Amino acid sequence: MKTETSFLKNPFFISWILALLFYALEYAIRSSPSVMIGDLKESYGATRTEVSSMISAYYISYSITSLAAGLFLDRMGARKPVFFGILVLAIGSLLFGGSHYVVGYAGRLMQGAGSAMAFPAAVYIAVKAFSGKNLATAIGITQTLGMLGGSAGQKLSNTYLTNGNSVTSIWIIFGVTSLILALLAFLFTPKTEPGIANEKQKNFLDNYKIIFGNPQSYLSGLVSGLLFAPTTIFAMIWGVDFLQKSRGISHESATLACALVPIGWAIGCPLLGWVADKIKRRIPVIIGGAFLMILSLLQLAYLPSLMSVDISLLLMGIGSGAAMIPYSIIKEVNPDQVKGSATGAINFLTFGVTTLLAPLFSKLYGSKLTKSLDADSLLQHALLFFVIGISFAIVISIFLRETGNLKAEEVN
Repeated sequence: MKTETSFLKNPFFISWILALLFYALEYAIRSSPSVMIGDLKESYGATRTEVSSMISAYYISYSITSLAAGLFLDRMGARKPVFFGILVLAIGSLLFGGSHYVVGYAGRLMQGAGSAMAFPAAVYIAVKAFSGKNLATAIGITQTLGMLGGSAGQKLSNTYLTNGNSVTSIWIIFGVTSLILALLAFLFTPKTEPGIANEKQKNFLDNYKIIFGNPQSYLSGLVSGLLFAPTTIFAMIWGVDFLQKSRGISHESATLACALVPIGWAIGCPLLGWVADKIKRRIPVIIGGAFLMILSLLQLAYLPSLMSVDISLLLMGIGSGAAMIPYSIIKEVNPDQVKGSATGAINFLTFGVTTLLAPLFSKLYGSKLTKSLDADSLLQHALLFFVIGISFAIVISIFLRETGNLKAEEVN
């Protein structure tokens, strides 16, 4: 009989820990630019809109590469894909934060491409490291640690820069740290036996034909993307600048407030997932999380004295945890043989929404931030942009298939 700690002896346990660190690191790299837009603007001699465009480039490569992540894991196992994923992230970090805009843009694209391997790899390795009894917990820990990495990245990066260090040096630190992690992952991730999942590879493109031929897949991706957009575009790109100028708070306070969004996500993901499982309904929980986001954003925009900005953004982050529920739905509305590919598909769709909305938000609101004489009014309009998007998510979710009340054999 296996003991409760038998997974500690599993050769994949250490590699799972390293995959967790990879996921936390990529989230820190994803979110850190939000606290250094001014530094990057000065370093590159670019406008805020151009810097925002460069930061958002992460999501272009992330969404596209997500489709290929599962393919590489199925074909080669975890060792080489994880190593090369972290290596690409490392090179992208070393190229970012310099003085040449094109090089920095390419570096940000590389960061997104490398990061796309993190979550699928962590889940892939968790399947090998844990029994079914502990697997859900392991995946939940993975998601939570990623969000905490995003929060820590913003806070630590801000502290580092306010102590007088250069923006270039912090990206060197990110790059070197990634290189060390890549080496450790290569050394400690077991080789996968040859011939694994060959049958899956033959049907790889067919899998995506099935997924993208199902309208429910698009609905799942749209709902997730629209709920996730405020955390990526506002909290991880523009939030610090907007809060400083519209609310008159310090850079450090604005950074802390935005860092509470991923902490809220870390709370909301498991909490709302548990509620959905408990009541055996997914759609009402998605709608409930969306309404919590809307209320917190409206309060922040129009009734700022009612609650502190920290509490408002924490609640918004908790509500946005509902964005992970469609990740379960897309698996449940597609056949068993494509469930692995469904993760890559919804990552592509979710961050595709961010890729489309980020430049639109930047053009409509971000570009006006330094020119506006009424920054408070601009913030209100900017937050309404997200409220409208979340409202669309609520409408779309009504057309999602409710799978929470079905038995496993009934889902398909």
